[in-house]
Amino acid sequence: VQLQACGGGLVQAGGSLRLSCVASGFTFSSYAVGWFRQAPGKEREFVAHINAAGVTTYYSDSVKGRFAISRDNAKNTVYLQLNSLIPEDTAVYYCAARRYVGSSSRWDYNYWGRGTLVTVSS
Repeated sequence: VQLQACGGGLVQAGGSLRLSCVASGFTFSSYAVGWFRQAPGKEREFVAHINAAGVTTYYSDSVKGRFAISRDNAKNTVYLQLNSLIPEDTAVYYCAARRYVGSSSRWDYNYWGRGTLVTVSS
């Protein structure tokens, strides 16, 4: 089982990035995927999740209206589009998977990938 997050980088405030989470080794289409982030010195926090079918999504209040989560099950990939970035979005972003229905609790996820660093400069 493997999840690989990529697409991070350095961007100016107001800019955009698209993160990808590529899965392998399990039946991806049966799993919900969540994105979490962890800033230096802070707890890992929920960002967004999408259910297995890609129909239901949910966002934290801090990113609602700026970020968009989507998935392509044919490519075993979940995307997180980051728009209108602010310095407070600076963090390592992680994707995680659990069966069928997403959750905002990191403890509910079975599989985690290595993170990708997003740095937003002011």
